[in-house]
Amino acid sequence: MNMTIDQMRHYCLAKKGVTEELPFGDSVLVMKVLGKMFALIPLGVEIPRINVKVEPEVGLELRASYESVQPAFHMNKTHWITATADGSIPERELNQWIDTSYNLVISKFTKAKKQELENL
Repeated sequence: MNMTIDQMRHYCLAKKGVTEELPFGDSVLVMKVLGKMFALIPLGVEIPRINVKVEPEVGLELRASYESVQPAFHMNKTHWITATADGSIPERELNQWIDTSYNLVISKFTKAKKQELENL
């Protein structure tokens, strides 16, 4: 079964410190943790997709393993992928990729920012 835009959105929003914004207009929902992007969800598309941050070597592996995983459009293609939820990627894997992206972003936070997140 395909993961829907709404499922992606709710999964992201359930994480600590996450907000959603539309900084690029009404066509892309941007998920942020304490102001830092970790996922982008295009709106109004026929088949849902999501951009998430990955370690460079993982991104290469995922693109080689799944036709529905591509370098992210308008993003640093070394660190971001686009995963199309066309049914070829299990929902639990998409959720793991969202988790990884979230964790990669917070791993770069300063000690103070990590403490701020912890205190939420």
